[in-house]
Amino acid sequence: MEEQRKAEACYLTMYDGMLGKDRKLLEAVLDDSFVLVHMTGGRQTREEFIKAVEDGVLNYYSAEHHLVQANVQDIAGTLCGQTLVVAGGKDGGKTAWRLQLDCTLICKGDEWKLTEARASTY
Repeated sequence: MEEQRKAEACYLTMYDGMLGKDRKLLEAVLDDSFVLVHMTGGRQTREEFIKAVEDGVLNYYSAEHHLVQANVQDIAGTLCGQTLVVAGGKDGGKTAWRLQLDCTLICKGDEWKLTEARASTY
């Protein structure tokens, strides 16, 4: 149960990093191999995603978590997160999204890191 909570905390910390445009937080929870797969099918590497958040290409204004549920075994796991997100792009518009991220994680040492997040709506 403790490892499940750590994996879920990883997801929540990612959102803290997105909301705060905090590179260090994002780097702490996103594995070097991390890939974000957008709803459009577009893919971003860890660095591309962090840079887009930092530069305001992706802006996250609020996040209300409705479901964060991890399933972990040994050093690997999956997580489903459903979050009501207010987000927008560089144009400054804001849209509320019922964003679902289906994630994979890996445990390195005693820290869980996200390796992939696939976006959809719920």
